[in-house]
Amino acid sequence: MIRAGRQHLVRTLADIAAQQGVAVQTLLNSGRLKAEGFPAPLNAGRTRLYDGEQVDAYLDGRSVPALPAGDDDDDLLDRQEAAALREMDPQAWDYRKKDPAVREHMVLVGGVEHWPRHVVRDHVPASRRPSKPRIPSSSRGGRPAGAGDQVPRDLLPDRVAQLLEADPALTAAGVADQLGVHRNTAQAALVQCRAERMADVMEQRGLTAAQAAAALGYPAGLTRRASTRAEAVLRGRQARPYLADVARALHARGWTTTDTPPAVQHPADDECVAALVLDSAEAPAAALVWSERHGWRTSTSRRHPLGSGAAWPPPGPGVRYLATGTTPAPADLVKALEATG
Repeated sequence: MIRAGRQHLVRTLADIAAQQGVAVQTLLNSGRLKAEGFPAPLNAGRTRLYDGEQVDAYLDGRSVPALPAGDDDDDLLDRQEAAALREMDPQAWDYRKKDPAVREHMVLVGGVEHWPRHVVRDHVPASRRPSKPRIPSSSRGGRPAGAGDQVPRDLLPDRVAQLLEADPALTAAGVADQLGVHRNTAQAALVQCRAERMADVMEQRGLTAAQAAAALGYPAGLTRRASTRAEAVLRGRQARPYLADVARALHARGWTTTDTPPAVQHPADDECVAALVLDSAEAPAAALVWSERHGWRTSTSRRHPLGSGAAWPPPGPGVRYLATGTTPAPADLVKALEATG
């Protein structure tokens, strides 16, 4: 399982291979994953996941730290673990997870479905819940079938912020009903808005995500994704000075026309990445991409430097890993980039 608060540390085999600059098959063939002392996977499924803090310690030759031992309501359980907690077969859980009360809490970590422990433990099948009166389709809110979102995407954050200010317990369904947008659009905007506000409070008052949510009046059951995103937002803010130094170094070298630092993006709730376009004709690459997990690499595209799905690619034509560590000194990064030219 993934212990509470450690989702952002999870690594896949592809992540570990990329960290060492090799292909996944090369990593598997090396036998390193089976070497004495290498951290055990977090799960027993086909797609193996590992704790990044443990992996880094092993690769650095340090003692591998133990994972938290106590169960937490926010531990993330995979399919087998969820089934075991409910004392059912995994196939039975496959049916249970389709219930909207479970489905809306599902989170993909490394491509593997997980659910918070409290959701798995406390779920009551729909057949056992008190029945609700059926609402005629003509009376339902939200976006009509086949219709486009009624609020432009660029205006949606401000509108959601206004609704959240008036109602801290606002749900995605409430946003969809009031603004006439798709439920997924509403959910994404609401998570981002809550996360930004929670990060503000965390930064200003030194609180945890859970404490910030409570201070803002956000119900705990509605802030799981927002808490993960808020922690990533805060880490992104802490990375800004470093990214600004890198931008200035690249500009001084003549590879960018401005020294504007890149915006930190969150392609997944628990990720921080950034892209710097090298818009000078003399630049040795089209763009640079930074990841808090992997460090720096080159990109062949100025328009879409992150690539499809923002997945971290293996080294290859146009993709080179630069320097060492996740935050090498700007001067070292410039030297490493010069060596690729």
